[in-house]
Amino acid sequence: MSESFPRLHARTRRFSLGAPRGFTIAPGGDRVVFLRSKGGSDPVTCLWEYDVAGGRERLIADPRALAGGEEDLPPEERARRERSREQAGGVVGYSTDAAVTTAAFALSGSLYVADLRTGGVRRLKTAGPVIDPRVSPDGGYVGYVTGGALHIQDLEDEVDHVLARPESPEVTYGLAEFIAAEEMSRMRGYWWSPSGDALLVERADVSPIERWHIADPANPSRPAVEQRYPSAGTRNAKVELFVLSLDGSRVAVPFTDEYLVNAVWDAHGPMIVTMSRDQRSKRLFAVDPATGATTLLREDTDPAWVEVYTGVPGRLTDGSVVWVAAAEGGHRLFVGDRPVTPATLQVREVLDIEGDTVLFRASGEPTEIALWAYKDGRITLVSPAESGVYSGHTAGGTLVLTTQTMTHEGAVTIVLHHGRQCGHIASYAERPGLDLRVSLIRAGERDLSTAVIFPSGHEPGSARLPVLMDPYGGPHAQRVLAASGAYLTSQWFADQGFAVVVADGRGTPGRGPDFERAILNDLATPPLEDQVDALHGAAARFPDDLDLSRVGIRGWSFGGFLAALAVLRRPDVFHAAVAGAPVTDWRLYDTCYTERYLGRPDEGHYEASSLFADAEKLERPLLLIHGLADDNVVAAHTLRLSSALLAAGRPHTVLPLSGVTHMTPQEVVAENLLLLQVDFLKKALG
Repeated sequence: MSESFPRLHARTRRFSLGAPRGFTIAPGGDRVVFLRSKGGSDPVTCLWEYDVAGGRERLIADPRALAGGEEDLPPEERARRERSREQAGGVVGYSTDAAVTTAAFALSGSLYVADLRTGGVRRLKTAGPVIDPRVSPDGGYVGYVTGGALHIQDLEDEVDHVLARPESPEVTYGLAEFIAAEEMSRMRGYWWSPSGDALLVERADVSPIERWHIADPANPSRPAVEQRYPSAGTRNAKVELFVLSLDGSRVAVPFTDEYLVNAVWDAHGPMIVTMSRDQRSKRLFAVDPATGATTLLREDTDPAWVEVYTGVPGRLTDGSVVWVAAAEGGHRLFVGDRPVTPATLQVREVLDIEGDTVLFRASGEPTEIALWAYKDGRITLVSPAESGVYSGHTAGGTLVLTTQTMTHEGAVTIVLHHGRQCGHIASYAERPGLDLRVSLIRAGERDLSTAVIFPSGHEPGSARLPVLMDPYGGPHAQRVLAASGAYLTSQWFADQGFAVVVADGRGTPGRGPDFERAILNDLATPPLEDQVDALHGAAARFPDDLDLSRVGIRGWSFGGFLAALAVLRRPDVFHAAVAGAPVTDWRLYDTCYTERYLGRPDEGHYEASSLFADAEKLERPLLLIHGLADDNVVAAHTLRLSSALLAAGRPHTVLPLSGVTHMTPQEVVAENLLLLQVDFLKKALG
């Protein structure tokens, strides 16, 4: 008997294991370094190199051969992986010098350096468990953080130097603080100078942040874990910047804004991006590394909020700044002060800047993400014209192109050199083996991007099926994409006897700033209205296939909030809900995310988006699921809502998950969560 989808889905970490990722192309375009495990169910990620001319792969580092046994990660590394949603183990990240001849990575807290010319790997002695090792651009040194201190090790004589030592246990040098990693996609806290003689370093002091405690009720003998959590309206970490030279000198780089969004150090010098606490202004500065003085290069403001974009700032050869900003109704690529993309093309992120070429991702149609290049005042479509989701990297005339479409299972990675395909990097990811029955439509009054998924054996018009809404529905996450991998779990739910509807409402990306900003000061009403709108639009499109008298909704995180909200406020539409790790009171969520959309708690916008006042309205079956070790959406969200429901005399079900975080990576947990949800929904909907 073949393995069930829930077990396969769990064992393969949602079919992510075995897929190549983390590409770095050598400046000459002759080699590609990347990460990949040896199989679709192998969670141990290895470091590989691909020879472009010969089309051959070479294994550089196998963690089982180097370290063996189970991983023993320091707490800081576990936290980094939770922030980055990393589900695998082994070599999950690495850095190289500018020539891509030396690579550094950490395994179980130990520091390893690989010579990419010979394939040799050596383990270096360090002062303690290693976090975030980074090779200097000249290949002479490797930096790393241990115990909150930033160390530099000479790769020739292996002499270790402490460049910055924390003044207290609440201080770290060289690490991104919680908000930067969780909400701004900045996973690093130090940046090498191109010459390798100095670094731009973040100093983070978490002592102003309030203390929370996460206990494990299933193991009362264990003490609660103390965590510094910056909830909405409270104080953030104090973040400072310094230029630290290898000769021991220190230069402060002062800035006044609340958030350090990003930093780079290229041939033209360092640049930093800062953002105000209310997130209505963002500023780009050039930094003089000798004095720490800053020069304002650009300031963006917005009455709602300014966006944080991945991959910028950067510079072309002549020093022109590469930037992304909202302008004239679109997210647009800027070179200098001039937008170089039309407002109808929504720029998602910048991937690479090589010389005078900028490689970036952008959407014309919201469900598609194409690969584009800017050069000499023109933009060119790089990815194929076929509808899909594309990404890539480029250097030295080589392009690594990753393709996902509706017609192929999984992602395909091909290598092109000067426009000609010269090979591909194999994926060992498992194939789910589902017969996808997905229709992508525009539904409702707002032409919402919507996917309708039927059971693989369903004949159109043969029966009205119970409906399962399967949204995320919140900012910065999109569910409806022209990629088959986006619908695997939804298709499995459909094959259990549901018509599944997935819709991206207001607040989700891909349709421009105005569509995203419709949720300002109200995270509840527009997203819920749009789920109802999409449901009715899908029913109008398939009137003989959707039974609107039996509608369930499920979701996780923001989707969990939306699912609980649906049965509380619209029981006339939704008849059962599964809410996983829901945010129930936005005062309990973090500063940067929550204040971006709702402002500070004393501004009066939180009650309308809270679930507690609606507790007495519950009249439909509701299953609440929460990991008790969740340090992002803490279990207090579910427990407090359950208390409010109990106080109102409203029956409901709570499933606590001992030792489980926000990601639910445990195989047995992930498998049975799918089965339990189906069982609950079938019983609730009859």
